[in-house]
Amino acid sequence: MTTTAPQPVATTIARYMPEGYAQVSRRAVTVDKEAAELVRYERTDGRNVALGGEHFSTVIAADGRLKGFARMDLDLVGGTLPSREETQAIAMDFLSEAAPDLLPVLKVSWIEPHDEPLRVARNGKTETLTLTGMKVKMRNTADGRWMWVIVGADRKVMVFERDIIWITFPGHRGTEKWLHDSWLAEKGISAQAS
Repeated sequence: MTTTAPQPVATTIARYMPEGYAQVSRRAVTVDKEAAELVRYERTDGRNVALGGEHFSTVIAADGRLKGFARMDLDLVGGTLPSREETQAIAMDFLSEAAPDLLPVLKVSWIEPHDEPLRVARNGKTETLTLTGMKVKMRNTADGRWMWVIVGADRKVMVFERDIIWITFPGHRGTEKWLHDSWLAEKGISAQAS
């Protein structure tokens, strides 16, 4: 199978970032001992900003390759999820545009609902809601690494991660979780670069 060149990262970011978001931080990070950049965008109106709240974050490798993004937006809470078949079709269309190098080497492991927490303020109280999407978990048959695409109720990709190393024993992810606010909080890393 021949792969085409991926669309520019800026095109993918523009296509998936919700309206009304602006960059709040940009920092150099390391992903599996390789240089990358973490860029975080938050709502310009200040709604649900900070760790655990609404954000659009990207991880871009030093070579310009999109390693992943997370679109955590209140508008994605609720709604009817796509079927497994529709989810897989959306995921494959996304990969053909954003990461076509993965298409000839991927093997779908499973497609199931996946929950992410989202902290929001309502009526003066902070509460945690559940943002649910349909996750297509896949393995790269060439290098053994994992990847996934999570599709939201709006039928658009809400999370993409690639090149994830899984440590079989003791059974946990080895790759850093730069797109996950709970991991950033655990490591004492703020949402905005200092």
